[in-house]
Amino acid sequence: MAKKSEVRDWLAENPKLMGALCTLLLLLAETGTVVATHTTGKGGP
Repeated sequence: MAKKSEVRDWLAENPKLMGALCTLLLLLAETGTVVATHTTGKGGP
């Protein structure tokens, strides 16, 4: 695994990729929320 300083340096050299990673993380979080709300079962008769 890469050291934290190496990752930080690489992201500093590639600022567009930092934005892309942030956007990807946001999309994955939203997708997980949508899936979780649609897969919850309903109790009762």
